[in-house]
Amino acid sequence: MKFYDEIKSAILHRLESGLPDVLSYHSVGHTKDVQKQAERIALAENVHSTEEIFLLKIACLFHDTGFLFTYSKHEEMGCQIADEILPAYGLTPKEMKIIKGLIMATCIPQTPLSPLEEIICDADLDYLGRDDFFSISKKLFKELLAMNFVKTEDEWNRIQVKFFKQHSYFTQTNKDLRTPKKLEHLKVIEASLNT
Repeated sequence: MKFYDEIKSAILHRLESGLPDVLSYHSVGHTKDVQKQAERIALAENVHSTEEIFLLKIACLFHDTGFLFTYSKHEEMGCQIADEILPAYGLTPKEMKIIKGLIMATCIPQTPLSPLEEIICDADLDYLGRDDFFSISKKLFKELLAMNFVKTEDEWNRIQVKFFKQHSYFTQTNKDLRTPKKLEHLKVIEASLNT
């Protein structure tokens, strides 16, 4: 659909060659994972429109492209990059508006305004309720340490506890599938703070 494979190849190549090495969490692997989870959630949430799935997949590819240029407000930069690249592939202004809405929905705190935006938000933070949570969390800690956003693991765990308590999944699919495990992870992190 509308040069999807071409767009995907170009963006993944750009991320692989351009993302700073210090981004151990916001990597190409994260972008691929978000796209995979978004497709899974969309199907489970009965999103069958080829057009909607296409726009969702494109937004997943672009949602962290802003990290190529900036760490703060990377979502806005991602929208600019989408504006520069996607019209050449024939995407309409209406489609561009949806894609940019999807990218901006991933800003923390997340405030999705449509079912598709809820899906990309849940895909972006899917790992919170998965078995691989602790290995992924370590990557984010390493990245934040390198960027001087945190100083110690204890400080990081306090941030995680606060974040977990403020976060909830939006789609019924992830509420059911990911919330129980997420609550288990929260207990483990809280216990580590009490030792």
